[in-house]
Amino acid sequence: MSGTNGDIEISAGSLHHRATAYAATRHSDSFEPKDNIYEEKHVGTDGTPESIREHEQPKLKRRLKGRQMSMIAIGGTIGTGLFIGSGTTLATAGPAGSLIAYLIIGSMVFFVCTSLGEMSTFIPTSDPFNHFAARFMDPALGFAFGWNYWFSWMLTVASELVACGIIVQYWLPHINGIVWSLIALVTMFLLNAISVRGYGEAEFWMSSLKVLAVFVFLIVGILTITGVTGGDYIGGRNWNVEGAPFKDHIVGILKACIVAAFSFQGTEIVGVTVGECANPRRDVPRAIRSVFWRILFFYISSILIIGLAIPNDNKNLVEAGGVGDVGISPFTMIFEMAGASWAAHIMNAVVLITILSAGNSGLYACTRVMWVLAKEGKAPKILRKVTKYGVPIWALVFTALWSTVIFCISLAGNQDVYIFLINLSGLTGIGFWLGIGLCHWRFRRAYVAQGYDVQDLPYRAAFFPFGPIYALALLVIIIFGQGYGTIWPQFDALGFVSTYLALPLFLIFWLTWKFTKKTKWIKLVD
Repeated sequence: MSGTNGDIEISAGSLHHRATAYAATRHSDSFEPKDNIYEEKHVGTDGTPESIREHEQPKLKRRLKGRQMSMIAIGGTIGTGLFIGSGTTLATAGPAGSLIAYLIIGSMVFFVCTSLGEMSTFIPTSDPFNHFAARFMDPALGFAFGWNYWFSWMLTVASELVACGIIVQYWLPHINGIVWSLIALVTMFLLNAISVRGYGEAEFWMSSLKVLAVFVFLIVGILTITGVTGGDYIGGRNWNVEGAPFKDHIVGILKACIVAAFSFQGTEIVGVTVGECANPRRDVPRAIRSVFWRILFFYISSILIIGLAIPNDNKNLVEAGGVGDVGISPFTMIFEMAGASWAAHIMNAVVLITILSAGNSGLYACTRVMWVLAKEGKAPKILRKVTKYGVPIWALVFTALWSTVIFCISLAGNQDVYIFLINLSGLTGIGFWLGIGLCHWRFRRAYVAQGYDVQDLPYRAAFFPFGPIYALALLVIIIFGQGYGTIWPQFDALGFVSTYLALPLFLIFWLTWKFTKKTKWIKLVD
């Protein structure tokens, strides 16, 4: 049986034979793959029919291969949070405390990814946040999640443009950073405009270089700690300095958890790529299953090496927080300890690749999410346009234009507005993970309520229901803990508002759509 979801062709496979009779008696088809939900009569998630002839229009192409999916998943894990910001957790919680923090958050991200993987493998879509929330909770929540996800990544693309200019000026200080930012924007736009293969291939190679950088770092770090390079045997002495191995005990670990959580943002992008994966039922489970090992290898091993090689009272750990501080990042410091005087240049290049990768992925995710929103009547109709190569071109142009506007705001001289907007995107990312956990909880309950057998799922999330409950509990703690620094020891009104403004914005999106469209909470049997 073949079908489509969001006008993307899928292979549905055999249906769950033990549930067919039961489902028929309930007149419920919420888990049946639709033959074509975007045929001549389109029914949006708000229940409003609309006559369109989507079968006559170009569709997204399933052109992402298994190797690209795996590298996209890896690329979403490795970012500037690891290369530059990882030292902050060491300074905050000590070597053992930071290691525990990353283990806690890494396990949480693993469960979020398995939840997303279970739903996306069964129902492939290019906008899981909108689609799953609308299908399993409330169409208005889908609207809010979809637009907020687009808004968050649009802001992220703008921030990456700013970062590109800063990074290249490290080598060419006499050339205005705006030039490099615009070159980066054009590059990212073209990679996304050519075809999904262009995006996938670019991400494959950029992610490969990031993986290589981490792998080399781990080897150099081990050689440095054991005294093979640098001439100084470090061993475990940095775990015995003041503040080690645990700094501020449980409070330090909680603070480090918040920093670590934001380092992992972007791992969910693999869920967006499912809609254009050549074989989602084979490749998505493979990518998701490797999440745990990627987190363990890349993050936990790196944090362990950093904690062993650098004392937690090193002042550079606190000062290194932005892309302009690559010269004093933990990775650069360890390379220099090994005698590599060129370390700052190498890490600068790696961070530049990381920034381009994040911007490229952000532009891709925004484009697909906006396209699905337009298909469902939740965004302007013009954004439905797809080229013959399967690219939602006007959604791409729309996103690029808005990212350019935000980028121009950063050039206006007063950085307060720009910083305020960028801060909005941080908490929004945590909110998506929360939404994934809630959707998965509802998905499983509805799946069972309609008589289906969990064993028939193409991919099953591990440790259900513990996984989503554990992730949801941690995410709530992180959301409330994020504003801790704006309240104590001194209240920062601007910081507090910019940290939590994402919450009322989400409520505005949700309630506006709910009352204008009069949406209802979806029952489990529906």
